[in-house]
Amino acid sequence: MKKRSIVPYGPQHPVLPEPVHLDLVIEDEKIIEAVPSIGFVHRGLESLTAKRDFNQMVYVTERVCGICSFGHGFGYCEAVEDIMDIEVPERAKYLRTIWFELSRMHSHFLWLGLLADGFGFENLFYQCWRIREKILDVLSLTTGGRVIFSVNKIGGVMRDITPEMAVAISEMLTSVRKELKDIVPIFMEDASVKRRLVGVGVLSKEQAHELGCAGPFARASGIEIDMRKLGYAAYKDLDFDIITSNTGDSYGRCYVRINEIFQSIDIIRQALGKLPDTELAAVVKGNPKGESFIRIEQPRGEAIYYVRANGSPHLDRMRVRTPTFANLAGLCETLKGADYADVGLLILTIDPCISCTER
Repeated sequence: MKKRSIVPYGPQHPVLPEPVHLDLVIEDEKIIEAVPSIGFVHRGLESLTAKRDFNQMVYVTERVCGICSFGHGFGYCEAVEDIMDIEVPERAKYLRTIWFELSRMHSHFLWLGLLADGFGFENLFYQCWRIREKILDVLSLTTGGRVIFSVNKIGGVMRDITPEMAVAISEMLTSVRKELKDIVPIFMEDASVKRRLVGVGVLSKEQAHELGCAGPFARASGIEIDMRKLGYAAYKDLDFDIITSNTGDSYGRCYVRINEIFQSIDIIRQALGKLPDTELAAVVKGNPKGESFIRIEQPRGEAIYYVRANGSPHLDRMRVRTPTFANLAGLCETLKGADYADVGLLILTIDPCISCTER
């Protein structure tokens, strides 16, 4: 009879970029069960609605997470704008879309680098993050910030993209596409990389659906779900497909995210070509009263923003459901039967953001 042991994994671990804790039940080197435990970096940001008015809460939600910062501010603004029946100017919608897709690109490049580091390919890690710097430079040029931008406000945006900035963005996209094409064969075709990814952490389409998985993690199991298809911001005017894979393994998750970078490049080019000449923000009068439930597609997957307002400057409630929270159940399923050596890699494949999860 094989002896079972319980091994604590995290929240501090050399392989983990995020403070997630797992109790792993193992037999020899095989994982039998994984029990997650979260709550190590809880900050109580949602309770700040009692101290900050609904305009100031834009900056609070942006600090739920750094990498997902723009999306959090955007989702919150969409919810308040829905309550107040504010019609956001078309140019602001397009600018939000451009910045959102740039955020998706830099998030995916960050993930690709961490994945390369996870399976020990240091040079590939540096290459991914070197390319990511070009995106951050453009974000700094257009918003004034490299990670947290603070360009969203209730009713629109606070900054514009000039024709000169649009040229800089276009040149960056051309450069990034070329360099990404150069490293794609390493992720997709290199034998040593494929040995670490192919068939590792398989999650079937049925399992992903039953466990409520989101984002690239779900799409890698063949589920065609992408909140951008709801048509918020400028996505209703742009042409793009939902990228999926049917392998359901770590290789499929890598495939989906790489192709989403190419997709984001195309979406940004479309948006730049159609950028309307309107105001940047609508006039906002009064305080919100009512409630709204908004779904958007963060780089890691579907995020939900719930806002309830009572007509005063301070909200009754602001609630965020993040994709990492949705994907934890799927992660635990992929760990069953996996080798202990693959645990760190499998945690990385959901692109965890514990800062988002533990607001």
